Amino acid sequence: MLEILDYAFMQRALIAAALVGITAPAVGIYLVQRRQAIMGDGIGHVALTGVALGFLTGANPVWTAVAVSALGAILMELIRSYGKTRGDLALAMLFYGGMAGGVLLINLSPTGSNANLTTYLFGSITTVSREDVTAITCLAAFVVLITLGLRRQLFAVCQDEEFARVTGLPVRTLNLLLAVTAAVTVTVAMRVVGLLLVSALMVVPVAAAQQATRGFAMTLALAVAIGVVVTLSGTVFSFYEDVPPGASIVVLAIAVFAATTALAAPLARRRARRAAAEAEEPCALPLPGARAAAPAPGATGAGGPDDVLV
Repeated sequence: MLEILDYAFMQRALIAAALVGITAPAVGIYLVQRRQAIMGDGIGHVALTGVALGFLTGANPVWTAVAVSALGAILMELIRSYGKTRGDLALAMLFYGGMAGGVLLINLSPTGSNANLTTYLFGSITTVSREDVTAITCLAAFVVLITLGLRRQLFAVCQDEEFARVTGLPVRTLNLLLAVTAAVTVTVAMRVVGLLLVSALMVVPVAAAQQATRGFAMTLALAVAIGVVVTLSGTVFSFYEDVPPGASIVVLAIAVFAATTALAAPLARRRARRAAAEAEEPCALPLPGARAAAPAPGATGAGGPDDVLV
């Protein structure tokens, strides 16, 4: 098993996978909270244009994808905030335009081809370079800093924007910051999971953690733990079975979700029955301000069957 570490490209792939396992659920928990689970998929479509732009200009595709996907995420957030009747149409055009732009630019590039896009669409452990690891590490540090350092503010905004605005939080700034952080997370994950599957890794570990935990902190910790386990396991599996790592990781994440759901269902029913039983128990506490009646003649003391509350 440990012979996998003898390969330099697998060392880089495992480092990238661990970082992806941390960052994707850390951002995904906020997207799930605000019911924007599909946002990562839309950013992935836009990031494809950034990847192709990197091939066209000769720059590192990771950094060009960061710039383009961040711009796309900001546009998505502005459309969500201001778009009313035709917001969904504008988002659809943004998603499909990003995919079409990526295919067009990659064919205009003298060094790129559709095969290059495939490694970004579905992930490829053999193509993670040392420069990619450096870029992914820097971007992952930014994501962790934002998602943990501003967790109280981001949670408040995702829970209730109006309440957060009343309390004085910069709601618009926090929303844009979360959108940019989600875009950065997509570019972090695209080399391992792939742009088309990164949204699943942002959502499924969080959904699995919600089956077993209640508090926000515990859900976040468990989601990150699940993310790291499935990314590392899926990467190792893809190495030995010669299958795309993104598909392996997502299938493992869904399997974990199914397992936690199967285990959590009977526990939830047991807690519900216990709560119902406790609610049906009669109250034995005396009423406020009540006093016990004097014992009847011949009684042995208080607490007998003749005692009443008056």
